[in-house]
Amino acid sequence: MMRTARQRPPTGSFQVMSWLFMRVTGLLLLVIAVFHMFWMHFIIGVEKIDFNTIVSRWTGPHGAFWRLFDVMLLTFAFTHGINGATNVADDYITSRGWRVVTRTALWILWFALVMMGLWIIYTFRPDMPTPFK
Repeated sequence: MMRTARQRPPTGSFQVMSWLFMRVTGLLLLVIAVFHMFWMHFIIGVEKIDFNTIVSRWTGPHGAFWRLFDVMLLTFAFTHGINGATNVADDYITSRGWRVVTRTALWILWFALVMMGLWIIYTFRPDMPTPFK
């Protein structure tokens, strides 16, 4: 069955702002993710990454930068992932009720995971006990 073309949303609507947000953050996410991979794999080295790496990264002289960097990486990546999952759900779930349930569950999952990540990033202290010592 062939679907009909969707109408273009009016300028300034939530859909347009969401579309623009996803495009801008998608480009930022690409830059952030590539920089993160380059920094962690080639500058620091995977074999040297441990708890002390995070301590020095988040509490050093550039700690505010690294925390903001990690927040952006976390939120942009989860937002793009959940948005993609909702698009897949819209393609395969034909019942309006189940689509609403699925979308709601996905965005609740997004909220929970982002809040957990923010909690870790902003409440982190170097003297925290770790299970790996």
